[in-house]
Amino acid sequence: MRPRQRLLLQQTLPRLRFDLACAADPWSAFPQRPSRLSCEVGFGAGEHALAQISQNPQTALIACEVFETGICSLLSHVVPEGGEAEAPLPPNLKLWDDDARTLLRLLPDACLDALFLLFPDPWPKARHAKRRFVHPALLPTIARVLRPGAEWRIATDDPTYQRWVEEVLAAQSWFAVPPPVASRPTGWPPTRYEAKAFAAGRQPLYRAVRRS
Repeated sequence: MRPRQRLLLQQTLPRLRFDLACAADPWSAFPQRPSRLSCEVGFGAGEHALAQISQNPQTALIACEVFETGICSLLSHVVPEGGEAEAPLPPNLKLWDDDARTLLRLLPDACLDALFLLFPDPWPKARHAKRRFVHPALLPTIARVLRPGAEWRIATDDPTYQRWVEEVLAAQSWFAVPPPVASRPTGWPPTRYEAKAFAAGRQPLYRAVRRS
């Protein structure tokens, strides 16, 4: 691990980490109580999360990621080199560096205005399907924490995951499920992984389902 990455993880991440003591009242985790709250599951290199907090300053975001390379990538854009311990932090951003499912199960009912799941690991082997975030066992939790009318954005370029999402969403009644589209909708910030998918000749599908 590079010295800069170590400093980011040791000094910056603790200042931005979402405190589970605030799980029952997640808005209280932010310096100023936000009017809206969203969550991103698996933020990758962080470009989408950073775009969201920049474009929507009144909306707080809890961004979840377990991989240190991605966490360091986001943090390196949040604070300048040398400012890991003291540089100001975005007031509407918190990070969760553990399993997003653990966090969601502790959040209160109808607290999220939006949920983002962009290009998740497809877990393509059948025996690994239980690890997929879009899963019948997790849908009740996702439905509980999203307020009525809240949007759940899902994007994937993996054909197996695309079919899986179609099947899982067709068998539930919590969400209104319009057909997916093949072009990134207006207002969806691009991601680096999306660019890699296009470069490799893979076609992403984008879904915006709404809590009924």
